[in-house]
Amino acid sequence: MNEFYPGRLLLLIALLYVLPVSAQTPAAYTSADIFLQLKKLKVLGSVLYFAAHPDDENTRLLAWLARERLYRTGYLSLTRGDGGQNLIGDEQGIDLGLIRTQELLAARRTDGAEQFFSRAFDFGFSKSTDEALEKWGKEKVLSDAVWIIRKFQPDIIITRFPEDSRAGHGHHSASAVIAHEAFRAAADPNRFPEQFKYGVQPWKVKRIFWNTFNFGSGTNTTSNDQMKIDVGGYNALVGKSYGEIAAESRSQHKSQGFGVPASRGTQLEYFSLTDGEAPQGDLMDGVNTGWTRIEGGSAIDAQIDDIIKSYSLANPENSIPALVNLYKSLQSLKDGYWKTQKMEEVQRLVEQCSGLWLEATTGNEQIVDGDSIKINIAVNNRLGAPIQLNKLSLDVLDTSLNMNLEKNRNVNLQRTFYVFTTKPISQPYWLEHKMSDGSFTVDDQSLIGKPQNDPPYQARFELVIAGQPFSFIKPVLYKHTDPVKGELYQPLVVVPSSTVTTDPSIIIFRKGEKQSAEVAITVTANKQFNGYKAKISKRLTYDNSTKTDSNFNMQPGMQRQYLFNIDNGMLKDKEQDFVQAFVELKNGTEEQPAYLNLNNIQYDHIPHIHYFYQDAIKVLNIDIKTVGKKIGYIEGAGDKVTIALQQMGYEVTILKEKDITPFNLNQFDAVITGVRAYNVHDYLEGKHAVLMEYVKNGGNLIVQYNTSNFISSVTSKIGPYPFTISRNRVTDEKATVNFVLRDHAVLNYPNKITAKDFDNWVQERGIYFADQIDPAYEMPLSMADPNEKEQTGSLIIANYGKGKFVYTGLVFFRELPAGVPGAYRLLANIIALNKKKGF
Repeated sequence: MNEFYPGRLLLLIALLYVLPVSAQTPAAYTSADIFLQLKKLKVLGSVLYFAAHPDDENTRLLAWLARERLYRTGYLSLTRGDGGQNLIGDEQGIDLGLIRTQELLAARRTDGAEQFFSRAFDFGFSKSTDEALEKWGKEKVLSDAVWIIRKFQPDIIITRFPEDSRAGHGHHSASAVIAHEAFRAAADPNRFPEQFKYGVQPWKVKRIFWNTFNFGSGTNTTSNDQMKIDVGGYNALVGKSYGEIAAESRSQHKSQGFGVPASRGTQLEYFSLTDGEAPQGDLMDGVNTGWTRIEGGSAIDAQIDDIIKSYSLANPENSIPALVNLYKSLQSLKDGYWKTQKMEEVQRLVEQCSGLWLEATTGNEQIVDGDSIKINIAVNNRLGAPIQLNKLSLDVLDTSLNMNLEKNRNVNLQRTFYVFTTKPISQPYWLEHKMSDGSFTVDDQSLIGKPQNDPPYQARFELVIAGQPFSFIKPVLYKHTDPVKGELYQPLVVVPSSTVTTDPSIIIFRKGEKQSAEVAITVTANKQFNGYKAKISKRLTYDNSTKTDSNFNMQPGMQRQYLFNIDNGMLKDKEQDFVQAFVELKNGTEEQPAYLNLNNIQYDHIPHIHYFYQDAIKVLNIDIKTVGKKIGYIEGAGDKVTIALQQMGYEVTILKEKDITPFNLNQFDAVITGVRAYNVHDYLEGKHAVLMEYVKNGGNLIVQYNTSNFISSVTSKIGPYPFTISRNRVTDEKATVNFVLRDHAVLNYPNKITAKDFDNWVQERGIYFADQIDPAYEMPLSMADPNEKEQTGSLIIANYGKGKFVYTGLVFFRELPAGVPGAYRLLANIIALNKKKGF
């Protein structure tokens, strides 16, 4: 819970019962897994769970619905969690949303549900339902929810949160509002009728529940008059309780620090009906979840019973003839939702019972427009079922094979083909177009709701199994062997022929002083370049300059750097500008433009993430003065503050535990702790006396925010006098900031801070403010969200001995990378606090 205490929309049903070795490794199925899926064939019911963010979902309930009740179960997270905080790295915004998307998919592979998203953007903590709906664009997000309901056709909907303040977050309550309105609108043929031309029809959901909760600390919304269901049972086929499965699922949310212990035994979930037909004692009361639900289904049900009765755990391949007959029976049914779903399930069971191995891989993670790709095909009929491989199709390849697959004999093929220059690069579909203030722009209706893109290349295997034709589609993956981790699979990425980066990420000029800086534009070749000429353009609003390279001959992976000088005179009166790069590569009549940079995000618990953006250097020309030179920085959970400090002109030294000694600290004008440093470094408790001695001797210790919640709370001392870290925050980035102590040094030296310095802040003012503050602390600022009382804990300062101690919840970690001038000026003043006398 964000801060609370890929053509068809619907993908094939998730790999319900087996967690792969890694995020991309093909799943392996035991006979017990297959048996559980056979039982699932008998169930024709579906549930859609609604909430706002990755990690909001009730993983225990999802696991129970998907694996115990065997319903088709989905989770719709309205956002991708872009506005959250990152415990594992320094990614923020879009980057963090990409990480959390993959963490959600990892969670769904664990608990057995499917994953969907709307176009809503997580713009950060919101205290207001109305704010969330306004920023998202209520009708836009509502149409997404209606579309997903009409495609998924849930029998019931369950929300995680209520529609009021008990939700604890404006996004949370807004998700419940959207769910409730979508519940009604999906059934109304007059709402969003433009969707019907894409194959959906109005869909009436039976009922909608609120899954009430008891999060402790006064947030118990359960009561004995609500429907109660025990979801804590043990699944012998899986070998785990639903509490254990849920813990594995929830622990995939690593960027949010949501690792949790496994639970066993009775676990009650509570439900409050919010609309629809009242149930008598079960979530699905009045919903026919058996085969009599559809015409001709009774005979299908009997066939499934016979397959289950005769299933052999030792020889699952014996069930293939009966499964093929079941598939043929399903083909004869009238077309409809459940016919399609169950045919897909039966086809997968045929594949799993046969032990059939189908694989398409390549030895390169990246393939390039205008280059070639070699694909390795591997097929093995491991259990010897009667299977014939007739045809293999992949992009422009169409190969007839017509060969019988012998038992446990490898069939290996290699094919090479050209990657057409019209092949789209591997950009997440929601990032293809410029987004609006509160939502992504997606023009293709069929993409809305999908968690991620379809793979760029997919191999189609045409087989005949027990006399029945089947078509299996497998993604082309990058496969390699790591000497430590072993065999690994990762997504295949289509990249342009070259990419362009700029450096540094930000430049700060002092207004009124003639200053210059060097910028670097680096071109990376992703394919062979022979006989090319390059024109490299550096672009500012008021200054464009170019360099030419008449001998641009490059091997794949090679880089060439071009240096340009800029000065603050080029900005004229602009306080902020951007240096952008554009490269033209020519070879005769062939011309290849390049301006995109490829960003790679890699963590072991999720697939590698790749996306493209136009790299640019933020250039500030601001009235800023600094005092002091040397800063020691104790890194926390990850931020980009050190880059900003260096551009301000400070010498920054990263301090590890061994470096925090009295002698070493004395060299620094200020020591700054990164965000969440006291949450992630237990050793800081033991360094309290050393840090206080540094302050006492004239140093300046500046502590950025630390969290206080059920994930992580600070137990060690931080400052020289008592204060606590609260959950108080100001989420309105435009909230008025009042200067309570106008004559305080932090507002006057070396920069005069005015209201203008709080213009254009992003996402929020501050988080995790200080509370229960000792009178020894000075509180120069106050601020408040609309209709709330003033808060004074955003910045607290104390004199201790000859030095200063500062705790601040102001979000410098967001504002500095965003290039907010006032944040730089204010931080410079905080750093200078122990230098100015007379205040």
